[in-house]
Amino acid sequence: MQGKKTDETVSVNCTDIDCPVHGNLKLRGRTFKGHVISKHEKRIAIEFERMIYLRKYERYGKTKTKLHARLPKCMDKEVNVGDLVRIKECRPLSKIIHFTFLEKVNGSEEGKK
Repeated sequence: MQGKKTDETVSVNCTDIDCPVHGNLKLRGRTFKGHVISKHEKRIAIEFERMIYLRKYERYGKTKTKLHARLPKCMDKEVNVGDLVRIKECRPLSKIIHFTFLEKVNGSEEGKK
């Protein structure tokens, strides 16, 4: 029962209006999975690889994409550099932040990738 009390206190203590769980932030659009490459006070930067077609060479090449996502204070402790996380698109929160942190992906799914 004490686990439920701590969950309730976390939700009460979170006063962030840009939190997708406790605030008014609506999520829409695309979802991405990537590794955290840097962590700041209110945001994280993730990076993931994707394949693009190079028309000149008629082949596919790997490129890396870097995105910034909002990290709410209530979820700050569970994310570290190197973790595999899932982010989702939201309205623009700042000049570079157009995504928000959803969840930390389990280690079992990390091995499958």
